[in-house]
Amino acid sequence: MTDHTLRPEYIGQLRAELKQALALDFDDLGLIEARSGEYESTFIGVHLKTAFQAVYHAQLGEVIGYEALIRPSLFGTLETTPEFAFTYAEQSGKLVQFDRVCRSQHVLNYRAIHQENGLLFLNVHPKLLVEVDAHGKVFEQILHQYSVPTHRVVLEIKESLVDQDKQLITAIENYRALGYRIAYDHFGNHQSKLYRLWAAHHDYVKFDPTIIQQAADSPRLALALRGLIHSVQDVGSTPVIVGIDTKAQLDIAIGAGAQLLQGNVLAAPAVAKVINDRAPASRPFVA
Repeated sequence: MTDHTLRPEYIGQLRAELKQALALDFDDLGLIEARSGEYESTFIGVHLKTAFQAVYHAQLGEVIGYEALIRPSLFGTLETTPEFAFTYAEQSGKLVQFDRVCRSQHVLNYRAIHQENGLLFLNVHPKLLVEVDAHGKVFEQILHQYSVPTHRVVLEIKESLVDQDKQLITAIENYRALGYRIAYDHFGNHQSKLYRLWAAHHDYVKFDPTIIQQAADSPRLALALRGLIHSVQDVGSTPVIVGIDTKAQLDIAIGAGAQLLQGNVLAAPAVAKVINDRAPASRPFVA
């Protein structure tokens, strides 16, 4: 962060720019810079903080990017879940703006991480794919304004929650035309649609966390995991094993040929300041 971000007038200017770009008509965006130097905001009464979880390259043992995670709370102290916050936003008729506010805040905080070329993994609410026409256009303005090119942004889509194949494929194509990368999120859960692996191109396929958890308890599934990973690679996508919480799960993921890894055993979600303070510890394991 540069010194000018600490000035109150800069926060006011930043808040006004975001409100204009995000098309916030009558809800105030309470953007503040916390004592840690990171940005927090309040929108429709929900206070929002950002945490980041590292994504590691299995062979190099190095961080290739971070997934941004929203940490919502009510009344400033009562922590709640992202699912509750997004449901509340939808019921308030503010789902589109709420999703954009979350992603914009993530971008602002990501800029505080000292990483020049890393990826930023961002979740996109599935309902936006069928309710918004100009996919990624508004968000592209935010990215360009704060010097994060679209090719460094991976939009994670939980496709099992989208029934309309045509709208989903159109949205993915629109995002990719703007330079975004796409991740099929929660692949392998009981609602996944296998044919979508080849119906549209995904740069990354993030496996459902239950897969690695169950693989640690089942030698048969651990063997099958290798086949799943190869299937993803065969269609031109990079597999990401997420939810790795134990050393045993880590060993299984690496042994199965996983390329990218994410989980608490490698690095728990943390705010940007904590990530910067513990750098340059970028090789937590040796594949």
